[in-house]
Amino acid sequence: MTSQDSAPSSHRLLSYADGVAVLWQDFLLLVGRVLIGWIFFQSGWGKIFNIAGVGKTFPPKGLPEWMAYISVPSEFFGGLFLILGFATRYTTIVMLIFTIVAAFSSHAYWSSPAAQRVNQEIHFWKNVSIMGGIIVLFVRAAGRLSLDHWLRARR
Repeated sequence: MTSQDSAPSSHRLLSYADGVAVLWQDFLLLVGRVLIGWIFFQSGWGKIFNIAGVGKTFPPKGLPEWMAYISVPSEFFGGLFLILGFATRYTTIVMLIFTIVAAFSSHAYWSSPAAQRVNQEIHFWKNVSIMGGIIVLFVRAAGRLSLDHWLRARR
């Protein structure tokens, strides 16, 4: 394995998955990027044509309305960029910040009404899980099936 390949498992009996990970890594990075990017892209699509309306929902969450003009395009274009594998490391930084803010402002289950608490807790921890995937994408980058790779090869 090279330094760019997946790290080997801790024990040789667990090594079968290593070969699968190395053989399929570019395809699996594409699938992972699409799955993570899609949740942002589709949610942003529903907001991009009504940013002012979205902004009206921000003050009850403790955020100023003007932040919608940053968050909605970040969500939409960040999701698109993850799907395409474009500027992946920079996009993951933006999406990590977006997801942290969303988790603590929109899914603050500890201060939610009792009827919403379980639902908001699930969404909060979903966002934390997405943060984990975003961090992995930051470390691994987009892989060969990406615009990043295509643009790098054209230099």
